[in-house]
Amino acid sequence: MLSGNKGEWSEIYALFKLLGDKQLFAGDADLNKVEELFYPIIKIIRNESGGNFEYEINGDLVIISGGKEQLRIPVKTFTEQSVKLLATIKASNGAFSIPEIETFMNSINCNSLKAKSTSKSDIQIVIHDQRINQTAELGFSIKSQLGGQATLLNAGKTTNFIYQVSDFQPTENQTKSINEIDTKSKIKDRIENIKQLGGNINYVSLEQDIFKNNLVLIDSLLPNILAEIVKTFYTSSLSSIKDLTDNINKTNPLNYDNQFAHTFYEYKIKRFLTDVALGMTPSKVWNGIYDATGGYLIVKENGDVLCYHIYNRNQFEDYLFQNTKLETASSSRHEFGKIYSEDGKSYFKLNLQIRFK
Repeated sequence: MLSGNKGEWSEIYALFKLLGDKQLFAGDADLNKVEELFYPIIKIIRNESGGNFEYEINGDLVIISGGKEQLRIPVKTFTEQSVKLLATIKASNGAFSIPEIETFMNSINCNSLKAKSTSKSDIQIVIHDQRINQTAELGFSIKSQLGGQATLLNAGKTTNFIYQVSDFQPTENQTKSINEIDTKSKIKDRIENIKQLGGNINYVSLEQDIFKNNLVLIDSLLPNILAEIVKTFYTSSLSSIKDLTDNINKTNPLNYDNQFAHTFYEYKIKRFLTDVALGMTPSKVWNGIYDATGGYLIVKENGDVLCYHIYNRNQFEDYLFQNTKLETASSSRHEFGKIYSEDGKSYFKLNLQIRFK
């Protein structure tokens, strides 16, 4: 019997809902449906263990091919099943099974909660773009608001930023005392203690060169910009990407020429978020080629499935910019947040993790 959490069942819900709606609606930066901007769905392709299965919309029928026989299921059946599934997802917690839904899934050659994928794409959709009168097959990553907050960039040692402790050389006892601070906001309190002793922390590099070079590929100064954002997160009450970016736009730590009010920081951070969303990961060399070639599908709490499409890049970037925040990951697991010494100098690592609000 299939068992999964709310996020995993949301992939099946998105499949049913889209086949029932027969079209894909765009969303704005505030997660509102843009009624006048939609894409008729021609078919959805799912990669199962038994191969690719196509769910083609033909009038009021969904024609399923790829198995031993071609199946014809009324569109309204998918609408009915999506309503049942949504209600069950909302009422459930943890990992759960839905026998009735699983029986229907098996009848339409859908045998797993998560389609097979080696990229960031969770679902392949063939749409018709009416504005340019072209058909395109696009890969979308599915993010659900029905469960916990999804991560955009997962924490790891790969996402550690290294800062040198300057203007203050801690003694062995001071280092031990600072590192033993174990309050609820211990990382912030340790940095504050360093400041109280006359010190500061200044960005040096990233722990992993692959992530650093991925960032440099996007923008040569992006490591420095993100280092300032991470430092601001751990030394202030700010956490949202937008607020953190607005803050460094005012302080202008990289001394950009602001006489014409160019939005240097916002532009570069939006570019970074988009590349992370569509393919870039910290541990693999990034070549600039997107895996999720369509964008994001967001399963909202009310059951709407909204599309953030890279054809509408401004809306996609605004959505990411306004709906993400920094979060403190496990400092013990990812080995950051303590003073350590190398070659007679003291350093302090901070970690980057980005989650949807």
